[in-house]
Amino acid sequence: MNFQVTVLKILVAYPDGFAVMEDLKRDMAILATSGRDWADRTRRLATRVPGLDIFSQGLVERISGGWKITSKGREVLELMEARPTVLETAQAHPAEDTSATSPAPVPPLRQPADRARRRRERRERRREARERARASAS
Repeated sequence: MNFQVTVLKILVAYPDGFAVMEDLKRDMAILATSGRDWADRTRRLATRVPGLDIFSQGLVERISGGWKITSKGREVLELMEARPTVLETAQAHPAEDTSATSPAPVPPLRQPADRARRRRERRERRREARERARASAS
């Protein structure tokens, strides 16, 4: 697990990007014991910004018993999480010949409105099923 990436990810999840040390330690312990997926993910993100140092680079500041992510820290985290370009992918896997194949188009992500609509439809179906069950029981 990459400590510095984990700190950035934890802080960005808090309101205003600020967390007291007690909360940071608790969240860090949870993520550290969550398995290989988290460790692999933070290592992979850290490779996108070699020489990452959250304090000397001004990505996180220590204030009033806690740490706060700065706007620069948010930018660096966004950079780390950005989808890899074709060039970065080719550099990561040099044995593959990417010139012969074009990358497959990425399907668009479902929009939150779609999710909300599906949720409403499910609730409606459940409500109708309950009403039918009550009607048949009477």
